Amino acid sequence: MTAELRGTTWDHPRGYAPLDTLARLDARSGPRGPYPYEAVRRPLRWERRPLEDFESRPLATLTADYDVLVVDHVGLGTAVADGCLLPMDELFAGSELAAWRDGTVGASYDSYVVDGRAWALPVDATAQVAAARRDLASALPGTWAEVRELARSLPVALCLGGPHAFLTFCALCVAQGAEPFRYEGAVVPPDAGEAALDTMAELVARCDSEVWRHGPAGLLEALAAGDGPAYCPLVHGYVTYAGDLRYADAPAWEPGGRPGSVLGGAGLAVSRPRAADPAVRDAIRGHLRRLCSPAVQRDLYPAAGGQPAARSTWTDAEASALSGGFYRATLATIEVAWVRPATAGYVPFQDAASRLLRDGAADRVPPRRLLHDLDTLYRSWRCP
Repeated sequence: MTAELRGTTWDHPRGYAPLDTLARLDARSGPRGPYPYEAVRRPLRWERRPLEDFESRPLATLTADYDVLVVDHVGLGTAVADGCLLPMDELFAGSELAAWRDGTVGASYDSYVVDGRAWALPVDATAQVAAARRDLASALPGTWAEVRELARSLPVALCLGGPHAFLTFCALCVAQGAEPFRYEGAVVPPDAGEAALDTMAELVARCDSEVWRHGPAGLLEALAAGDGPAYCPLVHGYVTYAGDLRYADAPAWEPGGRPGSVLGGAGLAVSRPRAADPAVRDAIRGHLRRLCSPAVQRDLYPAAGGQPAARSTWTDAEASALSGGFYRATLATIEVAWVRPATAGYVPFQDAASRLLRDGAADRVPPRRLLHDLDTLYRSWRCP
């Protein structure tokens, strides 16, 4: 029997349930249901790792053991520099890649492009959006001024665990028209940065620290529990919780403005050393084609609890209805979400910046001083 391939993904049902479902179908002989595929000569077995590992662990430490990796796009710059991944144009023709790019929501495909080449294929998509308990009858805030007003009467939470303190800061700046890393010696202009930190400080002061220290899944579970926060203006959306929560576009800074949000999601990358064997490479190609096929993305992924990268799901009325309105309610945000740089060394900076902002929020550090410290950290990263 031909040896199976090994894949690694993160340990939340959104990250592993669709992969496991398709793998079970692959293990049977012949095509099953509406998911056509080539003959599977090498089954693909998926193993799970913690979300914190998914967000921060260098991919070069995984490519010796896994053939296919579910990855966060921000780690690709370091991985490309390390030479541990196989670019997608060595597996697929340009026309096939172009079709996938055209079929994905927002910048999901482009976020995996480094130095003009795609290093992963988008299989999952998300962005920071607003979430609220379903018993919150009032209309959800459309601007950050309205968020601050709501926080005076209802428990409002921020999501600041892991890298998300820095991502929240970035989203607030994007809403003001100040996309990060476009300014000499500073992450953002002082006025936008201080306004973002002032908003975060006000909301953190009104929120239980045990809640705002959560990552997205933990924060959404706290909302769904019904006895804690009622609303979070900015958290990476998980369709998993759509039965218990209402979702909406991320707030804008001004009425009618751009929703401030940072793109997330996950892509399928391939280990260069493991794909050196032509037979292994062919088997990997078949699995990636299957996972990114319109039928799997449109039908199997949502049915299995996943969150596909295919725009056809995000725009489909039936898919949105089955998800409690999740897809259509947040489509405008994901289409314009800001893409973080996939630059070598970015992930350690993101982690350090988030710790700085999270500790600063806990210690009530004044926004001007905190922004100064963030820019100092940024300059040490850019000019070692």
